[in-house]
Amino acid sequence: MTLVSSKSIFNKSIKTKASLGVAVLVTSLSFQAQATTFTLSNWVPPTHFVTTDILNVWAEQVQTATEGRVKIRMLPKPVGTPAQHWELARKGIVDITWGNFTYEPDRFKSIWFAEMPFNGEDVEASSVALWDTYETYLAGNPTYAGVKMLGVGSLGPGVINHGSKAIVSSEDIANQKIRMGGPIQKRLIEELGAVPIAAPATKAFELLAGQVLDGSLHTLESVVNFRLTDQLSHHTLIPGGFYDGTFFLVMNEGKWKRLSAADQATVMSVSGTVFSRLWGQTFQREIDQAYAQLREEGHQFSQPTEELMSKIGSVRQQMIQDWAAEHDSYGIEQPLEMLDYYRQRYTDLSK
Repeated sequence: MTLVSSKSIFNKSIKTKASLGVAVLVTSLSFQAQATTFTLSNWVPPTHFVTTDILNVWAEQVQTATEGRVKIRMLPKPVGTPAQHWELARKGIVDITWGNFTYEPDRFKSIWFAEMPFNGEDVEASSVALWDTYETYLAGNPTYAGVKMLGVGSLGPGVINHGSKAIVSSEDIANQKIRMGGPIQKRLIEELGAVPIAAPATKAFELLAGQVLDGSLHTLESVVNFRLTDQLSHHTLIPGGFYDGTFFLVMNEGKWKRLSAADQATVMSVSGTVFSRLWGQTFQREIDQAYAQLREEGHQFSQPTEELMSKIGSVRQQMIQDWAAEHDSYGIEQPLEMLDYYRQRYTDLSK
């Protein structure tokens, strides 16, 4: 029978605890080493609802879903202009960016179908329908190479806003100087007999104050958030929207591929449809709140005459035909089939 001294047992216990402590420390350090932080360039202010209620929320969801293995660090200021953000991600200058497809309309002509008149008034439905359409028809298109699409979203129904009168007929809008952005809006304004003035939404206040403009195209949310409520008091609500806008959230493809397959799947579990739904719900809330605020402040809301609606419809139909005829230039074999798919998805989602 071998006797083991209490001192020996004590020493072994100390060694065991020390070994366990080292193991825990190594495991902790290993976990920290595996955590990956991606940079995100954001071109709206930190107080803007896109920052606080969409991008920050999504970044937190990513970190939570991956148990801290993937983190998003928003840069203190944008790396480039809004129109440069697709390239910033594609070239890997920053890891993640978001932006407006309309800022590069020729490059993203394949997505024009989602910016036409009568796109829809349910922003959540249009955003998710756009994601489904991208996944089905555009994910393999060379235009979108070099990045991983993490989500898309819609702007919501565009409104004809005027500083002094209701725009309800073609006669009302004729010769009016209207701020617009992008080729679809430009053609609509021209075809309706108005004078298009190309300028970013951020310049609208200055141009309206200087009487360079008579009116400006915005969603109701933008009228409020760009502080144009004093300059634009008349709003023509076109059923289905006068136009729409489309947005992206993308990551550099090389950076995306560095993630494990498991983490890629986890990130996408809170991106894609989930992100597009978050985007649409947030924009819808902002539009609804803006409508209520403008109503309370005594703004005038008008509906277009049948004559104006018919003319907008005719312009829309011709634009769709012209867009479809150029399908070879943007690499879509059946553009009208894609459009029909998008419209059906919107209808199903908005029920």
